[in-house]
Amino acid sequence: MMRGQRSTDARRVVVIGAGPGGLAAAMLARAAGAEVTVLERAAKVGGRTASIEQDGYVFDTGPTFFLYPEILREIFAATGRDLDVEVPMVRLDPMYRLKFENGQDFDASADIERLKAEVARIDPADAAGVEPYFADNLRKFEAFRPILQKPFLGLGAFADRDMVRSLPMLRPWATVDRDLARWFRNPLVRLAFSFQSKYLGMSPFKCPSLFTILAHIEYAHGVWHPIGGCNAIPRAMARVLDEMGVEVRLSEPVEEMLFAGRRATGVRTAQGTYAADAVVVNADFAHSMKRMVPNALRRRWTDERIDAKSYSCSTYMLYLGLDTKIDGLAHHTICLSRDYERNIREIEDGKAPAEPSIYVQNASVSDPTLAPPGHSALYVLVPVGNLRGGVDWAALAPSYREMVLDRLALFVGRDIRSHIRSERMLTPQDWEATGIHLGATFNLAHNLGQMLHLRPRNRFEDLDGVYLTGGGTHPGSGLPTIFESARIATKLLAEDLGLDAGRVPQSAMAEAAE
Repeated sequence: MMRGQRSTDARRVVVIGAGPGGLAAAMLARAAGAEVTVLERAAKVGGRTASIEQDGYVFDTGPTFFLYPEILREIFAATGRDLDVEVPMVRLDPMYRLKFENGQDFDASADIERLKAEVARIDPADAAGVEPYFADNLRKFEAFRPILQKPFLGLGAFADRDMVRSLPMLRPWATVDRDLARWFRNPLVRLAFSFQSKYLGMSPFKCPSLFTILAHIEYAHGVWHPIGGCNAIPRAMARVLDEMGVEVRLSEPVEEMLFAGRRATGVRTAQGTYAADAVVVNADFAHSMKRMVPNALRRRWTDERIDAKSYSCSTYMLYLGLDTKIDGLAHHTICLSRDYERNIREIEDGKAPAEPSIYVQNASVSDPTLAPPGHSALYVLVPVGNLRGGVDWAALAPSYREMVLDRLALFVGRDIRSHIRSERMLTPQDWEATGIHLGATFNLAHNLGQMLHLRPRNRFEDLDGVYLTGGGTHPGSGLPTIFESARIATKLLAEDLGLDAGRVPQSAMAEAAE
């Protein structure tokens, strides 16, 4: 008898990857009545939402902004749990601070009057655009939610009347920056409401205009910090799965999927073979398909097609434990380059920007669990080109570190080198070594040719019995949409296997907009 086989008639689901999407899919599939096993290549849960713990400091490795917790609340509720009990969180105010290289600061607050005052400090005329911007993006969010909450399994998805009515409002012909010019004339103000396109690994000058809703989601629903960091979320999910009788097997990478014709029948690892009625793939799409599935079995997403796609930027990372506190650094601080457009062009050309913008998380100002008393745990992220650009990061990394620390000193007003007591660095080559294609940390790019039905589908179109969740499928990157992808994929899986699909909740996005 293969691993995973049961003497009962229970449907068996194998989840590849213990990232947020895979863990959410496992929770929902188990709630719907399946026998579930999760297989993870790393020694801890979280995928890109893992953590680094060293020398008394704790750092999230990837995502640090937690937005729109309503979707995850619904997933936890489907298992009889309360997210806010399992994962204590604080809502940040200000949500983040922007530092422009000209010396100006901008504190993003959900308080509309404080926000207008911050805009007015940059450009008094643009303050009048704040309320119309929010009114329009509320309407856009309500129009956009059908796209986020439904599967796109083909062109038929566009036949929905609500979809047809919503398309003009989404202004697919415009970019984020161009759309924001309807309300804000000052490029720095537009940048304050558009840098969020970096959550998708894209430029506001190319990102489709519908993604102006990212800032709206922040202001309307808050930026949250889970106590212990964002990795507290997958840790809590794994704890719930254990209570539900789901085994999460760590340090056990899947070597291949098994098939009868085009139907998945299980997976094989070095430890054994796991039979399955359905396989959920939460691993990096491009990397996993090329490694686990023979090219001849894939009709639409062949190796050649995967290689021809556009991928997001990568990131250069420093995780720094300091023996001091740093004044002027909020929980989230975004340091924006004077020549932001040049910065973006260098990233799109696959380069390491010469004068980059820098994101710094200083979460220990809000969460004392992350660093010793009087110390700071700094997470420093620099968007850079993915590995298609040909940068030799092994050679560049040491000098790039010095340049990044110089840039950080410029923005915060002090050199922190003498205070560094713990340090870790990750380059695009390191990301690739963890199983991320081209080191593209935000997965497939979110251009119009790679969205909706043009993205790999949640019920994977090339194989039977295979379902996708994570940033490489619909709706896309970012924790809220990854959790939504898990809900969509598991709803399809439950219906296909005859499970209790009613246990998979409808979208929290739909409920919030009604």
